[in-house]
Amino acid sequence: IARWCPGTFTSLGTDGFGRSDSRRALRDFFEVDARYVAVAVLHGLARSGHLAPTIVSGAIRDLDLDPDKLDPLYA
Repeated sequence: IARWCPGTFTSLGTDGFGRSDSRRALRDFFEVDARYVAVAVLHGLARSGHLAPTIVSGAIRDLDLDPDKLDPLYA
């Protein structure tokens, strides 16, 4: 779908419900819960020049996300 969307396309989603004991845990593991979606949106705005990158790093801190967490694709 990205090739038909103008501008930057950020894909959010998950597959693998059997990996976690609840949907909430699954969304956290794959980094697609509300906190990660908010940071992805802010990151997209920063990449397009509509927002200062410091806003993104502040949101990561405020939402208590671990920027050094292992990528869920390799965990």
